This record gives sequence, structure tokens and C-alpha cells, in this order.
Amino acid sequence: MNDLAHQLEGLLQPWQPLPWLAPLQQCCRQRLQRWQRDRKCQQYLELLASLPPAPAGLTCDFTGAAVRIGRAGQLDSAAMEALQLALFGLRPWRKGPFELFGLAIESEWASNLKWDRLSAAIAPLQGRRVLDVGSSNGYYLLRMQAASPALALGLEPYATFFHQFCLLQHFACLPCCLSLPLKFEELPEMTGFFDTLFHMGVLYHLRAPLDSLRALRRCLRRGGELVLETLVIPGEQPLTLTPVERYAKMNNVYFLPTVTALRIWLERSGFERVRCIDVSRTTNAEQRRTAWIQTESLEDFLDPADPDRTVEGYPAPRRALLLAEAR
Repeated sequence: MNDLAHQLEGLLQPWQPLPWLAPLQQCCRQRLQRWQRDRKCQQYLELLASLPPAPAGLTCDFTGAAVRIGRAGQLDSAAMEALQLALFGLRPWRKGPFELFGLAIESEWASNLKWDRLSAAIAPLQGRRVLDVGSSNGYYLLRMQAASPALALGLEPYATFFHQFCLLQHFACLPCCLSLPLKFEELPEMTGFFDTLFHMGVLYHLRAPLDSLRALRRCLRRGGELVLETLVIPGEQPLTLTPVERYAKMNNVYFLPTVTALRIWLERSGFERVRCIDVSRTTNAEQRRTAWIQTESLEDFLDPADPDRTVEGYPAPRRALLLAEAR
């Protein structure tokens, strides 16, 4: 982790000058230096340092619902104990599921369900440079590996989730997969660099969604694909809901559009061939409390007398998946 900036340069292997590379490396160094002074991050680094090395002959499987790293019996009892302590010390595990050396991590979100909704509809990822904004612990970055992208780059500004990815990558050692501890807004201008951009579960947290969509467009090459997933409200009119204070107990939700309004946002932000491939109500099968989180989950966010409403009285969470191409 200390040489994350150099890992990035080695991974990109620029064949032409990249004017944004040095500023990007500097952003990463500054974030990691700040984290080194944070007590919780110091604990995370100690947990990572306690991990056993990856055993010889380790294999990974990125094709199933659970990302599998290693096999049961490959680590001795002391190594398994150190792994379990690190995994529990890095809770909550929001995205997943995972299986590490036979140990199952039942995450809050069954993220495989979202992957199943989109994986057959998106442009093939083989040989593509992919950016995943808000990549959390890297579950989707790892699922992408089955398609052999040239680069799978994640952005995750929250220390807990970033260090979860570091734990997984400690064992998986994937050469074309990297997560940076940054927000998308902290990136230097990377005009036209990416072929595919995933932006899932982020848009409703942004105060200026159209400005953000325009910035995403600039990162994509012409014809590049945006995979957008966000909360929406029911209805056919081009309308948007702004919660008064909270939505599903979240105080950082600003705009919830209808799918119609979301299409307009995308078209006005430089995208074409906009199509909605799925709208799904979030259920307990996809988001629930498990032993791997210490917080509330979906059932706590809904009105116990009317599960079609949040505790604030708004329509219950439903998420739309849209694909669009950069114009």
C-alpha cells in the first residue's frame, strides 16, 4: 500500500504522456498519509500486516455468486485465526458475498443479484479499461476479472472498504486490478481514458447530479459505455423527489428521479442510446442484516406498518439500471 502510486504507474504502463498521472499519484499519497495518522486506519494496517502470505498454488474463482479466493485447508489453523480476526476487524462488509479459504462472508448486500441483472447486457469487458466509481471492497472489480479487462480501476474514499479490498488483493494478487482511496471528484481530468464506467449506488448522494454526469462523460472515450445504477421513484413523468431531511434514514440523499427524468439527465449530459435494462424493488433477499455488519439494514428503513414506504413516508427503495454511450 505504501507504493500505491507506483503500482498505478506500473499498471497503466503509459505508452504516451499522461498529464494527469503525476497529480493522481500525488492525490493518492496525500490521502494515504492522512490515513496513517488516523487511529482506525492504523488498526486496519496492523490487521493487514498480520495476514499470512498467499499460499503457493492459490486459485480464485470470479464466475460464481461468491467471489472465491483460495480453498479450505490451504491455510493452517494459526493463519486461519489471523484471517478471521482481520475480516471481523474490517466490518461492516457491505458488498459480497465472498469465500476466503473456505470461510464464507455473508455481506449485507447480495451483490451478485445486481451483477446478474447487468452482466449480460453490458458491452463485453475483455480488453477494456474500466473505472468503478464507489467500488467499495471491490466485489464488482473482482467479478469483472472473469472477462479479462485490460484494467479494472476502483475508486473508494472510505477507509474501511478500501482496506477490505487491500485484504482481498493481498491474496488474489491480480495484476490488472487496483483500487484508489479517492472520490471521483478528486481525480484530475482523465479525458477519454476509459472504455466502460460503472457508477452504481452513488448518484443520489450527489448535490449536483447533472454536473457529475457531465464529468463522467468526459472520462469516457466516444462510444464508451456508462453503467449507471441509482435509486428512482415510480412514475412516468419527468419528476424528481428531494427528501426534506432523510430518505430511508440516510441524510445524504438529494435527488431521486423517475426513470424518465434520469433519461433526460443523461441525454442532457452528453450521452446517447440511453436504455433502462432493469428496475427492481430492494428486498430482504438482496439487503439484510448479517453477522458481518454491526448496523441497521433494509428492514429498519421501511415503515413496519407499510413496507411500500420508508420510515419517512417516501416510496420504498427501488433501483434502476441504465446503460448509455458517450456522445
